Amino acid sequence: MRYLTDRKRAEGLGSAKSGTMHHWHMQVSAVGLAILVPLFIFTFGCILGSSYEDVVAYYSRPFPAIVAGLTLLVGLYHFKNGAQMMIEDYAHGFARKAAVIAVICLSYGLMATGLYALIRLAL
Repeated sequence: MRYLTDRKRAEGLGSAKSGTMHHWHMQVSAVGLAILVPLFIFTFGCILGSSYEDVVAYYSRPFPAIVAGLTLLVGLYHFKNGAQMMIEDYAHGFARKAAVIAVICLSYGLMATGLYALIRLAL
């Protein structure tokens, strides 16, 4: 019978040394979303149902455009971190790596597309 110490049993299964930072990123983005989402709903609700020209004029102003852009960025960053954490918990092997890469690419692609659309609308 082989004697294994606690350290030997846990070797390879331990901390990746990034859990605390990941947790803080999730907490900060959640607080940011708690502030930004009501602001976005308020600014977006004011212009909902208006004509295209009114929407372009409204989002040409800095405050609604900044609120919409920040909500988009922080929301997708929070999505990326949450989806990555879920994938790391439940997927294994190559599927895990492929899914994490796909979620990261999807998140940053949506951020870029949304900001591009917002900039085109605002300018």
